[in-house]
Amino acid sequence: MDNRLAELRKSRGWSQEQLADMLGVSRQTVISIEKGRFDPSLPLAFRLSDAFGLTIEDIFRP
Repeated sequence: MDNRLAELRKSRGWSQEQLADMLGVSRQTVISIEKGRFDPSLPLAFRLSDAFGLTIEDIFRP
């Protein structure tokens, strides 16, 4: 699954560690999602959506 996570995170000036703390996950999880090696669970996808104020579809592309 393709995603815009790194682009969106950087546009807000957030580090991977800051985003991980907001989401309650490890920095490694954020890295893995950004690189497309890990697809987030639905609850985590909703937390990402809330953090960025975007729909899940705006962050992740099939």
